[in-house]
Amino acid sequence: MPTPDVLTARMVGIGLNFAAEPEVDADLESTLVFASVAGMEEEDLRVLAVLTTWIGVHHAYVNVDRLVRLVCDQPSERVRAYWAAIAGWLHRDRRFARLSRCYEGPPVEILPTGTEFQIERRGEDERFVGSKLRAPRGTLRDRIEDVLAPDVLVRRHAGYRNRVQMGPSFRADVWTLLEKSPGLSVAEVARRAACSFATAWQAVQDFRLLRGAPEST
Repeated sequence: MPTPDVLTARMVGIGLNFAAEPEVDADLESTLVFASVAGMEEEDLRVLAVLTTWIGVHHAYVNVDRLVRLVCDQPSERVRAYWAAIAGWLHRDRRFARLSRCYEGPPVEILPTGTEFQIERRGEDERFVGSKLRAPRGTLRDRIEDVLAPDVLVRRHAGYRNRVQMGPSFRADVWTLLEKSPGLSVAEVARRAACSFATAWQAVQDFRLLRGAPEST
C-alpha cells in the first residue's frame, strides 16, 4: 500500500480531482484498488465516493483482466465486497462480471455503525441496491465534476489514450511502455505490463515494425 501522499498523487494522475500534484501516467488498475482499500478499510468515504464516480465515467477503459487479478488477490473482504458490488452496478459491461467471483460472502455495510438506520431514513444508494455493499443514499456523493472527463484525461494520460485507441488491453499497456522506453526487452515489458510473454512479444514486434517503417508521403 503506498503512503497517503503517493496514493493521492496517483489518484490525481488518473483523473480524480484532489488538491495535489499528479503522478504522471500513474498505473490505472493498481491505483483503483489502492483507493478502494483507503475507502473500505481506512473509512475514507471521500476517496470512495470520488473513486466510484470515476468508475462510472471511465469503466470502459479499465483493463478488467488486470483488475480482477488485483482484486481477487486482496486480503480484505470489505475491498473485495466493494468490487463485487461494482460488478452488479456495471452489469451491462459484462467484463466486470468476473469481479463477483472475488467475494461470495454476505453483504458488508459501508459505515462502521448505523448503516441500517441510515438506510431506513434515507433509502439505499441506487447503484448498490441488492449488491454486496449496503450504502445509504448520499453517503457516497456522486458529482461528475469530481473527476476528469474522458476528453481531458485522454490528453493527459498516455496509457488511457492508448486504451482509447486500441481498447483496454494488455497490448495497449505494452505500447505505452514501449513509447516511453523502446529499448526494453520482451521479458521486462511482460513483467512491467503484468502480461504473458507471448502478448508482450507480439506487441513488441508490431511496435518495432511500425517504428522502423518509412513514413508515407
